[in-house]
Amino acid sequence: MSIIVGLALLMLLAYMGWSIIWIAPLVSGIVALLSGMDILPTYTDTYMAGFVDFAKAYFPIFLFGAIFGKLMEDTGAAQSVAYKISNLIGEKRAILGMLLSAAILTYGGVSLFVVVFAVYPLAVAMFRQANVSRKLIPSTFVLGAFTFTMTALPGTPQIQNIIPINTFKTSTMAAPILGIVAGLIMAVGGYFYLKFREKQLNKNDEKFTEPKGSNEVKSINEEELPNWILSVIPLIAVVITLNAFENLSILIALLIGIVLIMLFNFKNYKQFIKAINGGASGSVMATINTSAAVGFGSVVTASPGFEAVKDLIFAIPLSPYFSEAFAVQLLAMITGSASGGMGIALEALGQEYYNIAVNNNMSLEAFHRITAVASGASILPHNGALLTLFTVTGLTHKDSYKDVFVVGLIIPMIATIAIIFLAMMGIN
Repeated sequence: MSIIVGLALLMLLAYMGWSIIWIAPLVSGIVALLSGMDILPTYTDTYMAGFVDFAKAYFPIFLFGAIFGKLMEDTGAAQSVAYKISNLIGEKRAILGMLLSAAILTYGGVSLFVVVFAVYPLAVAMFRQANVSRKLIPSTFVLGAFTFTMTALPGTPQIQNIIPINTFKTSTMAAPILGIVAGLIMAVGGYFYLKFREKQLNKNDEKFTEPKGSNEVKSINEEELPNWILSVIPLIAVVITLNAFENLSILIALLIGIVLIMLFNFKNYKQFIKAINGGASGSVMATINTSAAVGFGSVVTASPGFEAVKDLIFAIPLSPYFSEAFAVQLLAMITGSASGGMGIALEALGQEYYNIAVNNNMSLEAFHRITAVASGASILPHNGALLTLFTVTGLTHKDSYKDVFVVGLIIPMIATIAIIFLAMMGIN
């Protein structure tokens, strides 16, 4: 009961907009109190141990990734790539152009939040030119940056594809067939849904409307942007160096990308300090938010009632692939964070699933990919990245969440189920 109360309270407070940085330790104390645990030692030892262990393992990745993304944004490199894609696709194909821009930047290692800020001005320009309702901008962003390039496509340098490596002793290329299948289901299914919605809105005479107030967009002079070829090279370099050399750390891959951006944009060297400082500051908040959620997971796993929860999860009368996906997705939904929910699930159950895979000759790579994809199929209204997206675009849940729900939750769930069945057939 204490765990149920804690999870429900965490989700409610997060949905109300309260920061997980302080509600996670608060709710952890409530779980400890209801479980008969000593509150102070639970916080200073159990909670903080989970918090610190996650930060120790992943802060450098958050740091280098945020600096890489911020340099891409501030030098104009991200916008240059996006504009080139827009020109190739055609301004009338606003949804496809924006989708590909977000996807390429995300797969190249740019963080989701940076992609939102970098591509938003182009998205407004494209939707204005094509006279498509702005209501579809958030769902197009979600599809391009929060789904298949974040969790499914093999080789992606996003944190959701990095975290399972330590648990399952795998690599970023884990289960490539499963990843590609899941990616195609999400990308193709989501795109056709958005085109269907575009036609619906057109029939209802819902056209483009200009953003107002703080969400107004200043026009960007495309001629002032850096060369698109030089801008795309760092993205390609990160992906290639990460996956072509098995022993190469994600940190080295991101560092190579950072150096290339600075070399290719050296004439803008005065922007470097500001961009690096901004990226570093952003990485701290991202790390603390996720670590706070993982710390809460550590308290849950240490509570006396957790054994009953584990027994319930493992008692699901289906393949362990299903129970793992269910646990990861549920915790990601509750915490409003794909990486945070995944961190909690793997902290609590990762070793169990590793042992199950080894003892039953099941694929560790399949567990890796299913974990990643399931974590992304979790975008409820209180999701942190979604709230940021609505703030940037000036739109609301009422305007756009229905479409986000379909492309960011329903279709990824279908993709998760599909690859689970493939994994059960021995396909990786």
